[in-house]
Amino acid sequence: LHVSRNCISQRGRIGYNCAMKAKRLACAIWFVGLLSVPGSLSAQSATTLPAVIPIFPLPDVVLFPDVSQPLHIFEPRYRAMVADALKGDRLIGMVLLRPGYEADYEGRPPIYPIGSAGVITAAEELPDGRFNIVLRGVVKFRVTGEDQSRPYRLAQVNAIPEPPADQEKIVLHGLRQRLETLAAEFLGVEPRIPPEIADGEVINALAQHLDLSAMERQALLERQGVVSRSQALIDLLEMKVNAPR
Repeated sequence: LHVSRNCISQRGRIGYNCAMKAKRLACAIWFVGLLSVPGSLSAQSATTLPAVIPIFPLPDVVLFPDVSQPLHIFEPRYRAMVADALKGDRLIGMVLLRPGYEADYEGRPPIYPIGSAGVITAAEELPDGRFNIVLRGVVKFRVTGEDQSRPYRLAQVNAIPEPPADQEKIVLHGLRQRLETLAAEFLGVEPRIPPEIADGEVINALAQHLDLSAMERQALLERQGVVSRSQALIDLLEMKVNAPR
């Protein structure tokens, strides 16, 4: 599996660089369709996590379950993190840095406690030791503490699975349809999302890849379940679509 060069940036901490909104969503939907590699966890079955996982804190990336995110890894401590993950269960937790992180970025600045664990589904090691990877979200988690034993950050976590209840699935499908309509208005282009992609995956992909602020994405991730997230995203997009221009 090769990571699309159109979606990989050689600068900054993240690799997602689809400049136009339509290309942004096209990349998002393409990554939704990527399958997880065989391993101890999959996006379809993850309900638990190891007690301690490596975490990759960034100021502008929020990972959602069942959605893929390309990343460019260049800092030495996080190169080591990726190398260790590839030798093991391929798991990395993504968390958002709190405002003011710049004062202690090289250390261990504060993070938001809710993040998502992802499994590395593709990895390319560059000649100078940097990595391009694709990380696919498997399950949301809460950080309960940190382990200081490695140069990179390790967190003690509790998994927060979000499977919709049976009675929520019909509601979820209706919310998905409303979100697709709003996404088309927001982007000014029909997203053409394949109907066979599960409702929850589509909703999480829109939350992750639409042109929202990191704080808006974090607030969506922290909603209790995908139905609540869907309604919050609808409210947010309606506000943006109807805002005076």
